[in-house]
Amino acid sequence: MIEYLEGLLKIANVFLSVVAGIIAITLFKVSEQKKNLKPWNYLIIVLVLFAVQMILGALRAFEIFESPYLTHIIPTIMLAFLIIALILQIQVQRACAK
Repeated sequence: MIEYLEGLLKIANVFLSVVAGIIAITLFKVSEQKKNLKPWNYLIIVLVLFAVQMILGALRAFEIFESPYLTHIIPTIMLAFLIIALILQIQVQRACAK
């Protein structure tokens, strides 16, 4: 019973992460039009990488594909892009305040 519930939750995670990835890709158009949204490009990349991470987690749970390197490298890359986005957003806020 618990394995069934875990599988069902993993499938839901994959579905939601694919939807989040699609939303992130459509956000690129909006961020290209407005200059003060440039830091959001990095957040969009983080969202796409999050979707990939969730898909890899589901594949690992169903024992279809497993890579210990990807499960550690992708979150590290996500964290780096998140830090870059935060630094750029602080710079945009300071420029707007002046």
